Amino acid sequence: MAWSAPMTAVANSTFTAAQFNEYVRDNLNETAPAKATAASGYFVGDGVNSIAERRAVTNLELGEGTTTSTEYTSLNTPANIGPSVTLETGPAALVIVRCSAQNSGAGSARMAYEVSGATSLAPADNRGVGFFGAADGNINASDVSLWTALNPGINTFSARYRVSSGTGTFQSRRIIVMPF
Repeated sequence: MAWSAPMTAVANSTFTAAQFNEYVRDNLNETAPAKATAASGYFVGDGVNSIAERRAVTNLELGEGTTTSTEYTSLNTPANIGPSVTLETGPAALVIVRCSAQNSGAGSARMAYEVSGATSLAPADNRGVGFFGAADGNINASDVSLWTALNPGINTFSARYRVSSGTGTFQSRRIIVMPF
């Protein structure tokens, strides 16, 4: 059902049940309170006179994983390849990634995200966190990016990792996606 522009009332005219249902009841059913299905949702415009409920989704991997790959990849520990989230998006999403990382030498360690599903987007250095020369201990960092070129539909956002040299060690990894 879609919202429709209300009729203009005319003095001394009859307001029928069908008109009430179309212009009052049906339009009220297109409002945020009527469409809300759970706590913590928010609403975005998904077309002319149309809204959709969205929810932020997060996933966390606390375990440690490593990589020596200079190309973005999953970590080498099967239980710790994530995190990732799958959700419905419109054309945009706010993506937040966070992790603790270090490198065994003077090289960098990076965490970024890829998108698959309705959208295909490879991980890139400008959408993630980078750690440089962190051989003496873990460094914590977060990155926030607004991606505005998504294909609406079901999209999966997955963390991926790489190093410039040496071995990167990653812990306490989180991804949060707020779809619009």
